[in-house]
Amino acid sequence: MEFDWDKLKNAENVRKHNVSFYDAQTTFFDRKRVIAIDVKHSTAKEKRYFCFGKVKRKIITVRFTIRGNRIRIFGAGYWREGR
Repeated sequence: MEFDWDKLKNAENVRKHNVSFYDAQTTFFDRKRVIAIDVKHSTAKEKRYFCFGKVKRKIITVRFTIRGNRIRIFGAGYWREGR
């Protein structure tokens, strides 16, 4: 699979969460990653998911969907316990 994202959304994500989507895509290569369905934001037309994985000693949560043969990232941030 390939990765895809909106450039403006990526810039906003870096500003707000200090995580680029380029770095976020590496969570998918963590052998211990966890992928879960985002029940709250999924619709009948499009399922949404979370990927939790370790990058540079920190856990990143990536919000994404699958469109065709691409993983479309639309949000990412460092895991903060209790939030």
